[in-house]
Amino acid sequence: MFTNEELWQSVLAQIQLNISKASFSTWFKNTYIISQRDNKVTVSVPNSFVKEWLEKKYNKEILKILHNLDSEIKDIEFCVGKENLKTINNKKLILDLSEENQLDFQEFKINKETNLNPRYTFESFVVGPFNELPHAAAVAVSNDPGLIYNPLFIYGGVGLGKTHLLQAIGNEVIKNFPDKKIKYISSEKFTSEVVNSIKNHEMNQFKSKYKNIDVLIIDDIQFLSGKEKTQEEFFHIFNVLYENNKQIILSSDRPPKTIQALTERLRSRFEGGMIADISIPDFETRVAILKLKSQLKGVLFSEEIYQYIASIIQKNIRELEGALNRIIMYQKINNQPINLEMVKNILKNITSSPNKIITPKKIIETVADFYDLKEKDILNNSRKKEIVKPRQIAMYLLREDLKSSFPFIGRKFNGKDHTTAIHSYKKISEEIKENKNLEEEINLIREKLLNS
Repeated sequence: MFTNEELWQSVLAQIQLNISKASFSTWFKNTYIISQRDNKVTVSVPNSFVKEWLEKKYNKEILKILHNLDSEIKDIEFCVGKENLKTINNKKLILDLSEENQLDFQEFKINKETNLNPRYTFESFVVGPFNELPHAAAVAVSNDPGLIYNPLFIYGGVGLGKTHLLQAIGNEVIKNFPDKKIKYISSEKFTSEVVNSIKNHEMNQFKSKYKNIDVLIIDDIQFLSGKEKTQEEFFHIFNVLYENNKQIILSSDRPPKTIQALTERLRSRFEGGMIADISIPDFETRVAILKLKSQLKGVLFSEEIYQYIASIIQKNIRELEGALNRIIMYQKINNQPINLEMVKNILKNITSSPNKIITPKKIIETVADFYDLKEKDILNNSRKKEIVKPRQIAMYLLREDLKSSFPFIGRKFNGKDHTTAIHSYKKISEEIKENKNLEEEINLIREKLLNS
């Protein structure tokens, strides 16, 4: 029978593979099993909000994982409580509340002043052909913040290491310049602070706080799209920091020119510094990443295991690490060496999952989302430039990737004539040959289709 800690670590290792890091940290931080009794597992959670969310959103998934780990488990309940409890001889004993008695998830060890996670360093960042430029720029910035590559704008798909690289810069600056004030924040959190400051009539304090920062790091800046008041405040903060040689570092899932509903003055400033993209890692780099992560965790597997994992997970570094964590946990719980057949069995849900089915509707939705439009905007007859181009791209992808007929494409767009579809396809096909930026946009859309 598993101990409470072993059982919950196994559950979290599997949950982490299926949700975003932000969601995982939000809903599973400071949770742990306090008892296993009468075929029921009781999980302690930090507050009633988390309790309600886990019961509604994750109850079935957690119970399924628990049952797979121990077939005798039939039920699960969540309770709110700060004490760490264990059951010994059917009696509940209150144990100490020290951090050592909590689950050891490095993702949670955040510096409250900077919001940086110390586990994200340059030493633990694997460099390959897919990320050489952003890595070199990041190192340069950390050695001379505010005076080179300002702002630094890094973009790329989900799970490719943007957050790691951004936070590595912050941690390196702390090491090189202990007196500098550093702030890492997501654009959603920044927006929330703006809203709360307006609501509470504290805008002066808000501006003062950010204007005193030496290195400002904002993740997923694309989410400022359409938020006019937040963009306005960020524009003024950006100018003050830039004029005083304070470093600004930004990340996005796309380059500045393709972030829709972004004011031109902000777009211009984003493009005024260094822009570098992180692409998908090649096979050799994926193997190197797995080896480094294993080394950092104090474990070692055979070459064939690393190669197998790298062969089935090709587009997402976060998923690579998640698969590795699952194997490490299996080895720890069962206290036996791992071979390739075991790994195939542990990761069978990854290899057996069906291929993503890309439909016409999915293409239209993804194109609309990429350009911050509504689906109906693309389907209607508007001749606005900001709508015509996305519509043509959607038609192009329907023809190029799904091999849809032109009459079929016309019907999908509110019954347009097939000649409109032909014109759109030819126009984008020709423009791609001359316009590398357009080709890049379409590749980003395709990446989103595969990862959505």
